Amino acid sequence: MPESKNTVLLLLVIFLSIFTSGQSGPDFTILADKAFQKLYQNPDDCISYSQSLLLSDQNIEHKIVLQNIISQAYAMKGDYVQSVSTSIQKEDVQEKNLSYFMQAFGDYNLAEQYQNLDLYNQSKKIITHLLCDQNLLKSNDPRLRITTAKLYQLQALNFGINRNYPAALQYLDKSDQYTNNSNEENIITEIENKLFRSSYLMKQNHLEESKKLTDSIIHHLKKYKDRPFLLGFAYENLSRYYFLKQDYKTSIFQSELALSQIENLPFDNLKIKIYESLSRNYFTLHDNEKYHQYNKLYTDLKTKEDSNTKEGIRYIVKLVETNLNKNIEFKKQNYLQSFWTLTLILILITIGLFIYLLIIKNKNKDLKKQFDFFEKQRKQKQKIASSLPVIKETPASEKNPEKDSNKISKEKEEEILLKLEEFEQSDRFLNKNMSLSLLSSQMEINTKYLSEVINSSKEKNFNGYINELRINHIAHLLRTNPTFLNYKVSYLAEYSGFSSHSTFTTVFKSITGMSPNAYIQEISKSKSL
Repeated sequence: MPESKNTVLLLLVIFLSIFTSGQSGPDFTILADKAFQKLYQNPDDCISYSQSLLLSDQNIEHKIVLQNIISQAYAMKGDYVQSVSTSIQKEDVQEKNLSYFMQAFGDYNLAEQYQNLDLYNQSKKIITHLLCDQNLLKSNDPRLRITTAKLYQLQALNFGINRNYPAALQYLDKSDQYTNNSNEENIITEIENKLFRSSYLMKQNHLEESKKLTDSIIHHLKKYKDRPFLLGFAYENLSRYYFLKQDYKTSIFQSELALSQIENLPFDNLKIKIYESLSRNYFTLHDNEKYHQYNKLYTDLKTKEDSNTKEGIRYIVKLVETNLNKNIEFKKQNYLQSFWTLTLILILITIGLFIYLLIIKNKNKDLKKQFDFFEKQRKQKQKIASSLPVIKETPASEKNPEKDSNKISKEKEEEILLKLEEFEQSDRFLNKNMSLSLLSSQMEINTKYLSEVINSSKEKNFNGYINELRINHIAHLLRTNPTFLNYKVSYLAEYSGFSSHSTFTTVFKSITGMSPNAYIQEISKSKSL
């Protein structure tokens, strides 16, 4: 009898063990939420914790969620190579067995990766397509609702990058409609939305409304000691407010508070913003020692981030290919009419990224040679301009027949001109790494066509076009913002996207007819009258 009883107990233990492992959903939800919380406490701890969960959980969907959290942790560190690489690693799966949530979640992850790598148009296109799905928008599944909230948040950031702040604020409002206080992920998403809203209000010059919102966020976050990233983000927001108010000492104080929250944590993206803010403030206060100290920290981290971004783009090509295969069945079920169109778009994106990587690989890294090239182009353009009538009279028989035969269509030219107009309204031309190949990749336009339209419509080559946008932008700031009149020419050069003081001065004079110092003196005289 005792032996029989022991046998029954053993069978019961085995049964419960099997049952528990198969019904781990609620427990996993709690564990995943804890991993998400660690994401904003310390990315390294988040990675270690999530990887330990991966070892003990064999559920495919659970693994995908955990690896997405790990990927986000690497992105918050500024390590886009590992972020994209982690996303690629998660595909030893029979994709047809994945749920609708997992398919939508995979597309969200791809859109987020594109945004991290500054490929905003690609991110925007994926999100727009997802947000057309009524099954997603009307779902009561908590997992789909928080994914929808994050999609709206990502789209708000895409519009914010293009300086369409009213649209960005509308998308943040829509994001809030899909959040609740049920778990850490929902709470943090709501706080992030408030921080982004505060930033966009500030950029629309609603300074006091922005400050009031930021103060309320800080007051809330100070009650907790487990969200250093968000509190640092809020203090950095407040620092920019005081800078715009020209209260530079208070701005420094807020930046130092922001830095104190994350100084010993690997939040490199946020540190870049804080170091830039501190160097800008100390520069304005003429504290050269502090300026150089923080400017070096900023430059070193920014260089590391830029390098990681380029490597990340290489990895994203693999992710696009994987995502294409992953979503074929999903698109058949949910977007049958638009399947072939989406497939073609993803293939074109993949081809475009391969071309971009080939161009980047062959690009000259030597900045001095690049600046010399810009100078030669400027001089060559002056020579061409002086002999323009002669060029116009060149007989048709001497023109290149291949160029005429490959002439771009009127419709395509108008499309490119509209995209160039959107680009000119943004401030992306201030990016030091902006190149013809990068711009063509972001616009999803053939490099040759883009170059041809710039040459014909702007009457200058790509370098001349970008340089003129930068000079016009900094000249406008000098005319409208008195603060910029106090900056050194070296800072103006760096701010407007030039890595060389001499190149900036040369290009500035070629466009305005006077040197930067002379231009500043003229404006100062006119304001004193």
